[in-house]
Amino acid sequence: MALSLLPAFTVRRGEPVLVAPAEETPRETKTLSDIDDGEGMRFYSSGIHLYRANPDKQGEDPAAVIREALARALVPYYPLAGRLREEAGRKLVVDCEAQGVMFVEADVDLTAADFGDVQSPPFPCFEQFILESTTVAGVEPVIDRPLLYIQVTRLKCGGLIFGQRFCHCVVDAPGGMQFEKAVCELACGAASPSITPAWGREMFMARQPPQPSYPHLEYSEPAGGAVDRMLTTPPGDIARVPFFFGPREIAGLRQRAPPHMSRSSRFELVAACIWLGRTAALGYGADEEVRLSFIVNARGRRGVPLPEGFYGNAFAYSVAATTAGELCTGGLGYALELVKKAKSAVTYDYLLSVADLMVLRGRPLFALSRTYIVSDVSHAGFKSVDFGWGESVYGGPAKGGEGPIPGVTNYFSRSKNGKGEEGTVVPISLPKDAMEKFQLEVEGLTAEI
Repeated sequence: MALSLLPAFTVRRGEPVLVAPAEETPRETKTLSDIDDGEGMRFYSSGIHLYRANPDKQGEDPAAVIREALARALVPYYPLAGRLREEAGRKLVVDCEAQGVMFVEADVDLTAADFGDVQSPPFPCFEQFILESTTVAGVEPVIDRPLLYIQVTRLKCGGLIFGQRFCHCVVDAPGGMQFEKAVCELACGAASPSITPAWGREMFMARQPPQPSYPHLEYSEPAGGAVDRMLTTPPGDIARVPFFFGPREIAGLRQRAPPHMSRSSRFELVAACIWLGRTAALGYGADEEVRLSFIVNARGRRGVPLPEGFYGNAFAYSVAATTAGELCTGGLGYALELVKKAKSAVTYDYLLSVADLMVLRGRPLFALSRTYIVSDVSHAGFKSVDFGWGESVYGGPAKGGEGPIPGVTNYFSRSKNGKGEEGTVVPISLPKDAMEKFQLEVEGLTAEI
């Protein structure tokens, strides 16, 4: 997994413009679900796709092709061209008036080859290839702003970089990919998208009266202890290292798992390993509560009545919790047991319970202290986004994790190492003095016996 050292460059951006639906669309107000509009969703999630030149596309302007396809895709996906408005109780609705999404084209004197073998986030110099909106006191508002920002950057080799930023209130990762693939299909000549979008937000509305039926640790602070050092360490004192979990590392983890857990999924093994190593490296007190919080996708889960083509948020955060002492003493088997239990907890009733809690507690942000938050995007299908220039060289999140505090939230994504072996890559951020200990912990857990 080679790191890219880009030559000096300047991105020359044009003037951003609003792209509206290509045809007349309904003028109406659509209500988001009570899972869509929690505080933790009120941000923009960034993604990037890098493409080489395609000889068959010589003479074609990728920005023009994508802009035209985007306008056509916004006809069936017209809520994405609207604006968010907040009603009583912090309830978010979308005013659908075809206001448009923000689009900018750009040029840079780089080639796709200049980026090297980049396969995992963060994408090199990603800030230059995504279009950001204005922040207020360091926070990027989502109310009355475009719900989608797109930048198409032409490379001097004939390739391109497609950078997008979706408002997470309106789409999750699978939903965003569904829309991007609709744009791709139209860019490649289809008359209409192969999947008809469905709003369906009523599936995740709070019950009347709201009655949360689970403890939902994800929205309460962990017990005991001082302020988490992950929340107070200055950014300059944070080390950032990508960790690759390939066949050898997964084999080592399976050997250390209890016999009845040796067939655990790759995600379960890697999440348990990182949680355990991270807790030990950060030196939390034995009696301090520590947590692993991860996203569980509700798509395809039994009993969740999602309509085909649903593109809203269909997931919940589930939490594994224990004390630092119990986790470090119990080892990988204990961590795996907690991860599996938390993973299986998310049902349709659990999702409705989250919606109930949002209404009763004012749509709170999930807890961050002594909590490691994981989003597995390795199966999102980023590389299948093809606007006609072929499969992307890189396709995935722009950043290693979202949020203002590095290292609290991480993406798990697919990658290849120098031997061509596929695996899971996780960009870890920790205080510099903790990174070496973390590396030793991970090496000890993953070394084959």
